[in-house]
Amino acid sequence: MKIFKAEPLHYHRFDDAHLGPLDRLFLKREIDGQDFNRRMFEEDFAGIFNYANRHSGRLFDVTSSNEEISARLFSNVETRYGPHPVDETVREWVEDIAQSLVRFGAAYYFLKDDAEGNDIHIASFGPSGVAHLFGTYFQWVPMRTERHWDRDDEEIPREVRILDSTKVMCFLTPKAIKRMLSRQNRTLTVIDKHQFGVASFQPQVTHENPSPTNHFDFSAWRDTQERALYRSTRATGWNGRKYDSSKRSDFFDCHRLIRFRRSQLVLRDDILSQLSAELSRVGKGYSGKFAVEISGTDKLPSVAHLNELEARLTREEAGFTEIIDYCLKR
Repeated sequence: MKIFKAEPLHYHRFDDAHLGPLDRLFLKREIDGQDFNRRMFEEDFAGIFNYANRHSGRLFDVTSSNEEISARLFSNVETRYGPHPVDETVREWVEDIAQSLVRFGAAYYFLKDDAEGNDIHIASFGPSGVAHLFGTYFQWVPMRTERHWDRDDEEIPREVRILDSTKVMCFLTPKAIKRMLSRQNRTLTVIDKHQFGVASFQPQVTHENPSPTNHFDFSAWRDTQERALYRSTRATGWNGRKYDSSKRSDFFDCHRLIRFRRSQLVLRDDILSQLSAELSRVGKGYSGKFAVEISGTDKLPSVAHLNELEARLTREEAGFTEIIDYCLKR
């Protein structure tokens, strides 16, 4: 095993790794095919911004003590769709962070200085295997195989990379959101595990009885799963992408929609606060008094207005169309 100071390994696939018992203490492997509802929730919850907002004016106010350093920090952030104006960069960056927080509970970025172009490149690296101890960040990288097209594949031994903490940006899920997701995920995991268990109740077809009678009540099975889903997602307000159930009232759907949107906005506002703090911290490495603050404009929906809508809905003073338009179109 090699222990050395280095930049983080930004992309490594566990498919090519030789994971031993020691690796599994630091790394979490995802199990595909058994987390249908959890993945669906993660996709929905991390979609913090409605894309209709893209053309509705400036979404963020960015104030900085040093515009030159601020421009350098924002100009080369690695997001899904490449470099953009600052407003679009912040929007994509916040949503990328949200995706990592909802799935892994943490998001990490590393700053790399470009000596030739005087630029600052900010790129994400996976949270799996990253630890923070005594003010220092470590990345555990398992033994892996690097494949080359022009020579034989290379076996790379296990590594512990000591990262420059002044170049690491760390984002964590707010404690209230983390507790809420943890409780929900425990139930969703059970639902996902048994969602196809109904097949076990199908009677076996035989030559003597090619059309066996099945007395199992499949509607009761679906109702039980749906009830468990709604109970587990009560805190977040997620509806499981169920839009056409005749068992739910419009009031139920609107209260759920407000709750879900409010949970998203709480996460959004916390990410903006963390982003301001982390950019200010790493920016001090270029100017000791550097500070930046990012906040949402009135073009974005707010928690305060959602609270007001919920109170008016309870008093039957808010219409369903008003609530749906505010939650889904802003």
